[in-house]
Amino acid sequence: MDAHGKGMPAHAPGAPAHGAHHEELGFWRKYVFSTDHKTIGIQYTVTGLLFLFFGFTLMMMMRWQLAYPGQAIPLVGGLLGDSRAPGGVMLPEFYNQLGAMHGTIMVFLGVVPIGVGGFGNFVLPLQIGAADMAFPRINMMSYQFFVLGGLVMLGSFFLPGGAAQSGWTSYSPLADINPGQTAWGVGMVLIITSSLLGALNFLTTTIQLRAKGMSFWRFPFFVWAQFVTAFLLLLAFPPLEAAAVMQIMDRVGGTSFFLPSGLIVSGQPLPVAGGGNPLLWQHLFWFLAHPEVYVLILPAMGIVAEVIANNTRKPLWGYEPMVYSILFLGFMSFIVWAHHMFMTGMGNAMATFFQTTTMIISVPSVVILSALFLSLWGGSIRFNTPMLFALAFLPMFGIGGLTGLPLGLISSDIHLHDTYYVIGHFHYVVAPGTIFAFFAGIYYWYPKATGRKLNETLGKIHFWGSLIGMNGVFMPMFWLGLAGVSRRLYDGGASYAHAHDVLWLNTVSSYSAWFLGLAQLPFIINFFWSLRAGEAVDRNPWRSTTVEWQAPSPPPHGNFDHAPVVYRGPYDYSAPGHAEDFVPQTQEA
Repeated sequence: MDAHGKGMPAHAPGAPAHGAHHEELGFWRKYVFSTDHKTIGIQYTVTGLLFLFFGFTLMMMMRWQLAYPGQAIPLVGGLLGDSRAPGGVMLPEFYNQLGAMHGTIMVFLGVVPIGVGGFGNFVLPLQIGAADMAFPRINMMSYQFFVLGGLVMLGSFFLPGGAAQSGWTSYSPLADINPGQTAWGVGMVLIITSSLLGALNFLTTTIQLRAKGMSFWRFPFFVWAQFVTAFLLLLAFPPLEAAAVMQIMDRVGGTSFFLPSGLIVSGQPLPVAGGGNPLLWQHLFWFLAHPEVYVLILPAMGIVAEVIANNTRKPLWGYEPMVYSILFLGFMSFIVWAHHMFMTGMGNAMATFFQTTTMIISVPSVVILSALFLSLWGGSIRFNTPMLFALAFLPMFGIGGLTGLPLGLISSDIHLHDTYYVIGHFHYVVAPGTIFAFFAGIYYWYPKATGRKLNETLGKIHFWGSLIGMNGVFMPMFWLGLAGVSRRLYDGGASYAHAHDVLWLNTVSSYSAWFLGLAQLPFIINFFWSLRAGEAVDRNPWRSTTVEWQAPSPPPHGNFDHAPVVYRGPYDYSAPGHAEDFVPQTQEA
């Protein structure tokens, strides 16, 4: 307190070093029940990567069934048990479980936790010059709710009847009847609670804990991406949390929120009150799930922007239009959800409205993607591993976006709805799109987290293997979808005459998926080997301008040696009149 009883600014110049006078923590407090944003960010990232690996493993088993329907799964088939795969041959019910849980795990337990909980927690406070998140204990609780929700999801495989088997969208009334959905609903409530706690923390931290001089227009684009993402989480997740509770009540409490009257199950009338509406679930789910698409992609765009600016050695082209676009994109994401529901019989007026908003929302995405492409022009490009993944993100996300346009048009969606075309479109956005951006971010910020660089040779092997494998998995799905092959067929379409000419593409996708799995081995080896044997680096190995690189590597408790003061924008590269080709944000003019 000063002489007038007023609190001193959290980041006043000349304040004591952020890392001074803190107690030495034991193992459990430091690594398990940590309140340090950096440790929590690493926890989220490592846990999310483990969930991605598990979800990917489920997909590889599905790919065997699609390539060789009715044949015993090699290696692991005998371990699955007679209730899932008698004689090693996958049952249709188990295939449905794999499909539902693959989607749920990859989206809610993999991509979102890494993009927001991992990169957001580790990088955002450092980039705005903060000592920590605004609410450290709530931050810890957010991670604990996430882990608990994930354990409930995984544990559902061992419950009577197995895991959820009604798709990752959990559509009613099927989800009100099928086994496994109660655990799915409980897990979702826990995961959503985690996201809401995190969103509140990110918004408060970004607004309140900025370093002196860090105005909003001096934010790196990554901070803007996380800021908008936090708003999307805060506003879009509560409807799905309410819907999950309602669906649980339908299953265990005798309610009929989503159960209509007159349902016949196995030849018998379902003994429920009835009067519910299954379409209500779809509205509540997609009101979250379309903003969720941008929760998946916005952190990725932020990462790619940082990597491209750093490795072209020039400012981002169109920084302000990119920021306005991301704000507009966040707003528009709340008024496009029903383009997932064109087949439900909605009226022409409403269908036309959502078709129009879907076309409009493509515009800000195109602005951001175009700005990133134009940022390459005239740059002194460094083709290191983070840059390779960031560059690959641009066309991969472009393919994902362009193939989504026919799904937003009523006439073409009639044919393409629920086919493999939809799978190909969505996965190009989040697999070679978002996940490539995450790999770029891991290779880029790994030196900040560990003080060591990842090996470049192993990184480039990982990149080229992943690029070939990703396209081999998902590109054939566009042809399968255009041929009319449904996305949820247990045999991949073998029982349908019209699919026979394209069934060989299932085998191409499957072998590509297994190759993609092998391509991750260099990354796994690199990740752990470099912890001890990687090249030791100083605090700014990439010669970057943003504030996080002014902290030691790895940053201590409190992050900075002294409270940073920001004097300039985030991308002062190749500025005339300076000895080096970068000017840090904390350097005075």
